[in-house]
Amino acid sequence: MNASFRPLWTWAGVVPWFGFTFLFLIAPLFYLIAGAFQSPEGLTLANMAGLAAPEIASAFWLSIRLSLASAAVGTVAGLLLAHALVLGGLPVGLRRAVTAFSGVASNFAGVPLAFAFIATLGRLGLVTMALKALGLNIYGLGFSLFSFWGLALTYLYFQMPLMLLVITPALEGLKPEWREAAESLGASPWDYWARVGAPVLAPSVLGCFLLLFANAFGTLATVIALTGSNFSVVPILLFQQIRGNVLYNPNLGYALALGMVLIMVVSNLLYLGLRARAERWQK
Repeated sequence: MNASFRPLWTWAGVVPWFGFTFLFLIAPLFYLIAGAFQSPEGLTLANMAGLAAPEIASAFWLSIRLSLASAAVGTVAGLLLAHALVLGGLPVGLRRAVTAFSGVASNFAGVPLAFAFIATLGRLGLVTMALKALGLNIYGLGFSLFSFWGLALTYLYFQMPLMLLVITPALEGLKPEWREAAESLGASPWDYWARVGAPVLAPSVLGCFLLLFANAFGTLATVIALTGSNFSVVPILLFQQIRGNVLYNPNLGYALALGMVLIMVVSNLLYLGLRARAERWQK
């Protein structure tokens, strides 16, 4: 092939990606921006100002709290699980099995996940009835699958596996020479983790936390399948504005979607920055 045509042929491989990105990311984003500042009368700022309304502000705060809670617990639990698998000396076969399962579980959400938890931890769920037979009534003690912490627990099903998959490369990047050098200088395991391991892992862990937060923030199907429309998180409020019969206001829905996009953009930019810093540490 002529050398002058080789660069054009190389770029041809990324054309489908650019087309897909434009059609399903960039174009919808501009559509949201245009709709958020439109009304039947023309251009307006009322839709964006409407985000400060009490019911909308409380929905954003509820979504943020739920995402933070599930991300925090998922980060800690997933980190401990990854540490056990990567650095704990567990059998290689077990690590492969857990990693393969995590690849599936991290993408398992929506109605099937909600049904699985209802069948397991609902009022008549398998685990609930088994514990009740043993004399432990978890619903009598105040637990409810259809509450804030019940939803956070449901989110952990896909948050923990995602944390495992994302943090594993960072744990594998901890070089054995660092531990050996620390031990040769008289450092205890606690000293090694406090002065070497934790500072190196900190950007990766914080980045994973932000990724888990963004992952939980946009969840809709799981919440609506578990609680209907009674748990007013932002995705449900957005759905009601776009498709509802009572709260129908598409332009306000576009403003809600734009607000979600801005939160996701900030969290993902912070994640990318922390990941870049972690990669510099591990080189």
